[in-house]
Amino acid sequence: MINTADILETISMLNEENLDIRTVTMGISLLDCISDNADTACDKIYDKIMHRARHLVKVCEGIEREYSAPIVNKRISVTPISVVSASAGSDPAKYAFTLEKAAKECGVNFIGGFSALAQKGYSAGDLELIEAIPAILSETERVCSSVNIGSTKTGINLDACAKMGEIIKQCAKLTADRNCIGAAKLVVFCNAPEDNPFMAGAFHGVGEPDCIINVGVSGPGVVSAALKKQPGANITTVADIIKKTAFKITRLGFLIGNLASERLGIPFGIVDLSLAPTPAVGDSVAGILEEIGLEKCGAHGSTAALALLNDAVKKGGAMASSHIGGLSGAFIPVSEDAGMIDAVNAGCLSLEKLEAMTAVCSVGLDMIAVPGDIKCETIAAIIADEAAIGMINMKTTAVRIIPAIGKKAGDKLNFGGLLGTGAVMDVNPFSCERFIRRGGLIPAPVQSLRN
Repeated sequence: MINTADILETISMLNEENLDIRTVTMGISLLDCISDNADTACDKIYDKIMHRARHLVKVCEGIEREYSAPIVNKRISVTPISVVSASAGSDPAKYAFTLEKAAKECGVNFIGGFSALAQKGYSAGDLELIEAIPAILSETERVCSSVNIGSTKTGINLDACAKMGEIIKQCAKLTADRNCIGAAKLVVFCNAPEDNPFMAGAFHGVGEPDCIINVGVSGPGVVSAALKKQPGANITTVADIIKKTAFKITRLGFLIGNLASERLGIPFGIVDLSLAPTPAVGDSVAGILEEIGLEKCGAHGSTAALALLNDAVKKGGAMASSHIGGLSGAFIPVSEDAGMIDAVNAGCLSLEKLEAMTAVCSVGLDMIAVPGDIKCETIAAIIADEAAIGMINMKTTAVRIIPAIGKKAGDKLNFGGLLGTGAVMDVNPFSCERFIRRGGLIPAPVQSLRN
């Protein structure tokens, strides 16, 4: 039976508590577009994306109007281009500009998949694509890029970490006149998932179906509002409140995903449970931690509170949908979360504390602005540290770090929109160059021997 109170509660979440569907992402396989001729491959890619995604935005906008449920982003993810372009052995820029053209004509916000999988070494096309990333991200608006440099099964490719340190710095320099936005469209992964709907790290894995609809939900404001109603609850009750709220948020995502799937004639894939914050006041993961009892995010207890939140979100969401995937948990992107920004500005949240918190939540060091004179080797070491957390704990971790060219610690980097404003964070000044220059492969941990 339909419960009127539940309907009114959901309306309140949508109207007053910043609940939205953060993204509906169509994943498209490009494996059948592979050709030893780049022009032929690009023609096939363009035709397939247009055939599959031409009505994506229109359908999502129709669902928004019908159900008054905001769908903030409509996106596309594709097979990692290094896989698709390897046969042609030509400039991957042709593929990137094809993606840009198709994304623009479909009207989507972003297209992800200008990506490489280099966790154990470089295969044909990987290094060529990686070296093209800075130019591509500076010359396109919608193309997003990612590189997987490690996994629990393979270990960590330290050579790839070093290369990505250089690439990230180049991305920032080439877009210095646009607040270094190029680096904000690039994610470096360990244990990258094949069905992640969130940018900038989304790509359509080679093990995925030909075409699929994945959904990413939001709702930190909803969780905060629910906790505010029981300020004296003990910590077990807090976990139960979060679980029940995550269930409701996920059910909305599941509904929207299935509607989009049905109307587009494309199979439904997964709901990503990740609580995606925004710079809007009240829509903050940091705000949830403070509602749990911390004076400021980053205070002692932050890692424990975040672990509770992440676990409760997964438990509640898993009850709401049998199809859970992607990253699923709680994002802590510094520039995109008003509470995180406040915590950094107050001196309560440091890069080291963020790294500790990433051991218990989704993704990793996300949207971190650092001084523009940071060394490439320091960026590489930050990537390696974060990858080690993912490798050892058998979870996805990632780094999206933005060297703020011309700025120092304490300055601001304003991206606008959902990307928000980043306070430039200080980094440890001591050198890690000799470690990074060793190169090679950090061996896979004993956890990988599970067969």
